[in-house]
Amino acid sequence: MLDGIVVTGTFTDDPFAMDVAQYLGLRGDISDEVSLKTYANSEFCPRYISDIEDLERVGRYLEGKVVIICSVSVSTKSRNDCAMRTMILARAAKDNGAKKVVLIEPDLFYSAQDRGAYRFGDIEKDRDISDLKKFDGQAFTSLLYAKLLKEAGVDTVITVHNHSVKVEVLFRDIFEGNFHNLIPAEIYAHYIKTSDFVQTGKNGDNLVIVSPDKGAAPFGLRVRDLLGLSDCKRVIMDKQRTGEREVSMELNPASDVGIDYLNGKDVIILDDMVRTGSTIVECCEFLREKANPRRVCFGVTHFYSSPEAREKLNSPFIDEIMTTNSLPDILNRDCQGRLRRKMVVLKLGQWIARYVLRMFDMDYSYLSKQFYMVDMSSKNPRWPPPSFLN
Repeated sequence: MLDGIVVTGTFTDDPFAMDVAQYLGLRGDISDEVSLKTYANSEFCPRYISDIEDLERVGRYLEGKVVIICSVSVSTKSRNDCAMRTMILARAAKDNGAKKVVLIEPDLFYSAQDRGAYRFGDIEKDRDISDLKKFDGQAFTSLLYAKLLKEAGVDTVITVHNHSVKVEVLFRDIFEGNFHNLIPAEIYAHYIKTSDFVQTGKNGDNLVIVSPDKGAAPFGLRVRDLLGLSDCKRVIMDKQRTGEREVSMELNPASDVGIDYLNGKDVIILDDMVRTGSTIVECCEFLREKANPRRVCFGVTHFYSSPEAREKLNSPFIDEIMTTNSLPDILNRDCQGRLRRKMVVLKLGQWIARYVLRMFDMDYSYLSKQFYMVDMSSKNPRWPPPSFLN
């Protein structure tokens, strides 16, 4: 089956695509699979590389093959550019006989634009006219993107920790169930238990998992359950926006314990994404001042490394940050900035490759124990990472 798989990224020497290809067991160089050409007028024109002597399979060189396109956001290209490249690569694969096109897009593009000025199915049946008016004149871009990917030739979409229920519903509908939203809870749980990120205590009695709002609560619960620590408690916060970048916090009554319980404990706040850092810093400051925990850490799947986020998250209220490379720029020490002193990045290549192998009923046993990698700056006081993940 491996001979029938082709992996490419949307730009040359994409390290994320190369990781996925390597962990799938592909030994060739992905740059030998496709030429990512750009014309002088800036138009993208990729070409899957065939045998120059083969005149029998013109237009059919990918017949029977599965093409996996890895699409990630990088600072050198706009997300619009990456999205268009994805669609052209998918169309080229199908036009040359590919049996199936699988898109791996860890941070699904346009999924924040999951509303328009009309109702979409039963999931939006209760939206009133004042809510619809907020999006008057705006495109329902996530719906458009899903339809464009399907029309381009994408058969299956794999993404990571997409928080929008609406996006999941419409992608599952358009791709006839072939939409896979992978939640990295097992990676976080494993790292929390096997590293010195925090001190969990006996059966988790020193650990508290915090959700910064109700939307993040299911993820926090999932991580807590996978930890398997019976005495680990969970707290849910309620946030109230008081401005575009200002929020206030209070404890949600659905929390397992009151605020006083956090005194002297190790606290991990878990969320799906961070853009500006306002909510997380406010949450950490609230917990520090009201509860006096021993250690406050922040775990987030999608880390948008903007100057504003780096500045805010360098707050003394946050001891350490745990994230993934769903946005690969975060591996760059310059993008981490001063946060490199308190940041650990959990790399997803093995974990995603394991899922793909399982999806195609292929052997993935060699990825069962070591299913992610750790990237940490030598500036971090906890350097080096656990030896079994090196």
